[in-house]
Amino acid sequence: MKEITCEELKKLEPGSFELIDIRDEGLRAYGMIGGAIFADFENDEEGANRVIAEIPENKKLILYCEVGRKTHWLEGRPCFEGRDCYSLAGGYIGYVRSSLADEGDDKQHKAEESIRKKFHKPIFTPFAKACKTYKLIEEGDRIAVCISGGKDSMLMAKLFQEIQRHRQCNFELKFLVMDPGYNEDNRRLIESNAKALGIPVTIFESDIFDAVDTIEKNPCYLCARMRRGYLYSKARELGCNKIALGHHYDDVIETILMGMLQGAQIQTMMPKLHSTNFEGMELIRPLYLVRESDICAWRDYNNLHFLQCACHFTEICSTCHEDGTTSSKRLETKKLIAELKKTNPFVESNIFRSMENVNIDTVIEYKQNGVRHNFLDNY
Repeated sequence: MKEITCEELKKLEPGSFELIDIRDEGLRAYGMIGGAIFADFENDEEGANRVIAEIPENKKLILYCEVGRKTHWLEGRPCFEGRDCYSLAGGYIGYVRSSLADEGDDKQHKAEESIRKKFHKPIFTPFAKACKTYKLIEEGDRIAVCISGGKDSMLMAKLFQEIQRHRQCNFELKFLVMDPGYNEDNRRLIESNAKALGIPVTIFESDIFDAVDTIEKNPCYLCARMRRGYLYSKARELGCNKIALGHHYDDVIETILMGMLQGAQIQTMMPKLHSTNFEGMELIRPLYLVRESDICAWRDYNNLHFLQCACHFTEICSTCHEDGTTSSKRLETKKLIAELKKTNPFVESNIFRSMENVNIDTVIEYKQNGVRHNFLDNY
């Protein structure tokens, strides 16, 4: 399949081509190139063939994946016979990097202005509410804002900058990026986004990807655990007493449901935790009440593009979530909640609030401080 560069793509006459995203649903959820349609050759080849057949024959077909490799695997498919087909060099990541290079210095201003105005109610208000309700920010705190390169952690960094501007509480911020072995393109994308948004990041290296590269079972879980340990260690080295992670409201309710359906347990993702291995350190989740749909709306409004996961596994699959769960399991749970919402519009808030309304008198067994208790103990 012939290649077309991002620069050549931008010179094409509008309407003369069709952009086709062949990535899986988990990756597409983190952003698509404007105007693109999708065709899922991996999971729905028949449907993908129909998508191609419906595109007028006089249009160029420009396919893109995450980094520009999977598109070449489709060469020779019958649906492309006789069509003018191209693979976008560098894929989605290449396009994002190319777009960043073309943009001016107003991206930071627009992103900050949108937080203060258009997205103040859906994003900044629940962020501030979580900080106040769960006492996430306290006088004298030195918080390490952990940035993975995704939309959630980048927005979290901007929200911290905004709330610090209000000066209602004296605290310090360190914006921490750990490079566990990113390939060059992924690291540069994170650096470019941070620079464009005015986030002064501190980057440090580790060899986590090399350590988990040969692990066959649950590499994403091990990677997430190791990354958190490195972040705690670096944050403490910088004099911080807290690390902030970018988990949001939807992560919380999905985790609750996944725990029940996949792990046979009732537990939630807590808004803050004391570290068990780093004395005096805490983990906080200030996006706890912010909806993912609003984060996506902020991203799209500001024409921002982020990675789902910046590890080198993204070259061959959609990998892990920030807590180590595979994207397929989380996506499956997300779809289940969306289906339930069709008949019960309150299902999401009910799942969330269920963790605030646990009646111990109706629980057969529970654990507290590592000790298991049975209802028969005091029956």
